Amino acid sequence: MLDARTYLALTLDPVRLAILGRAAEGPVDPDDVADALGIRPRDALEAIGRLRAAGLLGNDGTLDRDVLRSVAASLPQQPPPDPAVTGPGMWSGEEANVLGRFFSGKRLTSIPANQAKRRVVLERLAQEFEPGVRYEEAAVNFALQLWHSDYAALRRYLVDEGFLTRAEGVYWRTGGRYGSEMAAAD
Repeated sequence: MLDARTYLALTLDPVRLAILGRAAEGPVDPDDVADALGIRPRDALEAIGRLRAAGLLGNDGTLDRDVLRSVAASLPQQPPPDPAVTGPGMWSGEEANVLGRFFSGKRLTSIPANQAKRRVVLERLAQEFEPGVRYEEAAVNFALQLWHSDYAALRRYLVDEGFLTRAEGVYWRTGGRYGSEMAAAD
């Protein structure tokens, strides 16, 4: 089986990478590859031979997509969102899908550019703040920093979207669903 490190070493060579690209479209012919890439036929044969030996090309000169899939499967994967992020009964199916795309474990992987998706993420983050409790800016920053490194942007979005209100350096939750509304999301 081809491991990710060997695959990377093979594909860092521009000739072999170009051959793989051609093989994705159909069988590669050494003479055609040599002409198209402006290399010696012997160099094309050597590159094709290395790709065949690694299992990336079949004997017919076509790309073995199953080998690529196994390499992809061997790469480290981000963990799925923590169940506390997308807890059952708290979010509609569509909202849970949005949260699932933007959270890995208990971390927000990126802040959505799309406003509707961003609002779902912000509503989830707003759940971290208790209604009626006043928070100093440092406490808001700390809480948001646990989710994402750009806590200042998240804080600003939470205020702009009406999930938090700010006055004189103090924040409090003023938006989002509360208690029984969360269970009624489905």
